[in-house]
Amino acid sequence: MKKLLSVKYGWVLLLVVLVLLNYIVSFSGLRADLTAEKRYTLSAATTKMLRAVDGQVNVTVFLDGELPKDFKKLRNTTRELLQEFKEAGKSNIRYSFQKAGAGLEDSAKAIFLDSLARLGVKPYTINAQVKEGEGEEQRQVVPGALVSFKDRVIAVDLLAGQNSGLDESSINRVEATLEYKFANAIHRITKDTVPLIGYLTGNGEPLSYNVYDLIGNNLKRNYAFRIFNIDSFPVIPSVFSAMVIAKPVQKFTEEQKLKLDQYLMHGGKLLWMVDELYAELDSLRRSQNQFVAFDRNLQIEDLMFKYGVRINQDLVQDLTCAKIATVVGDAGGKPQVQPLAWPYFPLLTNYNGHPIAKNLDYVVAQFPNSIDTVESPGVNKTILLATSAESRRLATPAIVSYNSIQTEEDLRKFTGGNIPIAVLLEGRFSSLYANRLGTAERDRLNAAGEPFVQQSPEGSKVIVISDGDIALNLVTQNDGPLHMGVPEAYPAFRYTYANAEFIMNCVEYLVDNSGILETRGKDITLRLLDKKKLEAGKTKWQVINILVPLLLVVLGGGLFQFLRRRKYSRH
Repeated sequence: MKKLLSVKYGWVLLLVVLVLLNYIVSFSGLRADLTAEKRYTLSAATTKMLRAVDGQVNVTVFLDGELPKDFKKLRNTTRELLQEFKEAGKSNIRYSFQKAGAGLEDSAKAIFLDSLARLGVKPYTINAQVKEGEGEEQRQVVPGALVSFKDRVIAVDLLAGQNSGLDESSINRVEATLEYKFANAIHRITKDTVPLIGYLTGNGEPLSYNVYDLIGNNLKRNYAFRIFNIDSFPVIPSVFSAMVIAKPVQKFTEEQKLKLDQYLMHGGKLLWMVDELYAELDSLRRSQNQFVAFDRNLQIEDLMFKYGVRINQDLVQDLTCAKIATVVGDAGGKPQVQPLAWPYFPLLTNYNGHPIAKNLDYVVAQFPNSIDTVESPGVNKTILLATSAESRRLATPAIVSYNSIQTEEDLRKFTGGNIPIAVLLEGRFSSLYANRLGTAERDRLNAAGEPFVQQSPEGSKVIVISDGDIALNLVTQNDGPLHMGVPEAYPAFRYTYANAEFIMNCVEYLVDNSGILETRGKDITLRLLDKKKLEAGKTKWQVINILVPLLLVVLGGGLFQFLRRRKYSRH
């Protein structure tokens, strides 16, 4: 080093060597993740999955060209993540960025964008600034990607679960879920088999267009799917990885409950979406004023209690709620409709960071009941969704009225605080029918090839949601079936909440043991600058950033020349 510096222009040669060394190291993929939340480190489950990929996976991201700053940030984060995927998956992972429909004529581009929308990636029309200081123009952005493997294609909606306006916080939540979205897509597309999901019928569960989004757009698109009538078979076959029970309205018989009990004991998974009380918005409109919500008498209280939960016979109200279309007057013989806050439709969120519901927009419920957890040895309970702190319970007989909040005194009663609506139960369940099953029932189970079992395997899972409408969709005369998570509102004010993402995360958690869903629990801390301080000290920091580096270079060069002259002046 001393010899090199003693040579004339040796420092130039040293600088060139350092630049070349930095360039070579940039291709090695080595880097240190110094962030507290390990933002730039792939999870062990993702890394394991990528290394096991057998074949070429191509990822095409539609975030290219001129983009607003928020989408540029998302593009850069996506590129960094996919580079990590590529390094983990070696030559089996390839990615590219392109503008959706680039190079296509208008008609062909429209067909292409429509195809993307059918796959689940919808274009967004945004207002973007042309140049700094100039006006804005409308641009179409497609924040999504296509993942292809062999002859299979899966779409990835980067903004799934984030339907609110795009700002720094929402983009931050999107970035926190990017690893899961791409890892889950690659995991699903490279598997040769997919779990079989059953949709239980036999107790009045809907089979109309009200479950079109749940079944047609979500379950069938991601899993093998069958509608299963509980009365048509002696047992629920264990070939079903999970059973979805959506809004039953007729009581369960002991024979039906035994089938569900033994399905769980043999390792099956259950997703319950239940209304204990009859409460429908149509009933309120027919009555013009109010009605009394009454017990559906489903006769599943003992089964739920054995799981470790109790669905209460009450209605939950929340001041953080969705809006519904309400007639507020009449003008020229035409009703005047406005969206008004409707406390019976609370907006639910997750408070404990569980990956099923973390980093999601609000999930909207309709006339939900409250849930209490009860003692159940060997079963862990996790609250997935709850109301805000400004909520309350209306005990039976619960009167549903348009004017449920009339005075300040009514408002002061909203102190129920974070009432549970969705609960995850995990562990080893005990059978409701242990020590009470007759010989005839045991013989029937044996004949069906599913002998009676008193305890489930370790790691069994049940999810209970005290709202039967949470996965249902509206059907309108003009638009047909809407997406789930769209409350009943005037078309101009419709908003899609994250119900679909939440339900599908529930199903995925029940049936997939790869651990990839755990990556949804990733934290990415948003470290924002104080804009007031930034504006006040703008000039100071501009001077520091421009002049200080120049001064350091000048001082360093001067010091180097001084030491060099001093050294050689002695000879």
